[in-house]
Amino acid sequence: MEITKDKTLFFDMDGTLIDTDFSNFLSYEKAIQSVIKTNEKLTYSPKRRLNRLNLRSKFPNISDCDYRKIVILKEEFYKENLHHTKLNKEVEEILLQYYKTNKCVLVTNCRKERAMLTLNYHNLTKKFCNLFFGNYSDNNKRINKYENAISIMGLSPHNIIVFENESQEIEYANKAGIVMSNILSI
Repeated sequence: MEITKDKTLFFDMDGTLIDTDFSNFLSYEKAIQSVIKTNEKLTYSPKRRLNRLNLRSKFPNISDCDYRKIVILKEEFYKENLHHTKLNKEVEEILLQYYKTNKCVLVTNCRKERAMLTLNYHNLTKKFCNLFFGNYSDNNKRINKYENAISIMGLSPHNIIVFENESQEIEYANKAGIVMSNILSI
């Protein structure tokens, strides 16, 4: 695919531009041990990211209070584990090649504080002209990050190229009007 100067490049962060899975896992593992002191050993799997949603399925009897504590502590412990994050060199090279000539936009479901920590750690923050972070609707449902960025920036979906690793998010990009040939699955 040819990237011309009229194209805006949308980059997802977690799993696309930066592999944060192991850092995320270590942060949750320490938070869980700090709060519920379980004897159950967590096992890291690069195929299944540990997150807020599947935390409850892993620990179905956890109280709401302990759940909230784990989530808060996980964010704190993440700072200690930044060195376990890894750049996807292929995607980084694209960003570094085009950030001066094209609009490069971070479009992530990651919360702002963690995204900024991660981007700053890898010296990538200033490579983006816009940053869009995890966003929820009034009824606490995650909104389509691509529709949100397109709407706020007033862009034509036909002039956007997306770099994304999650199949569900690829579907959302397509639903936002971005043609599949402009969505690169990483």
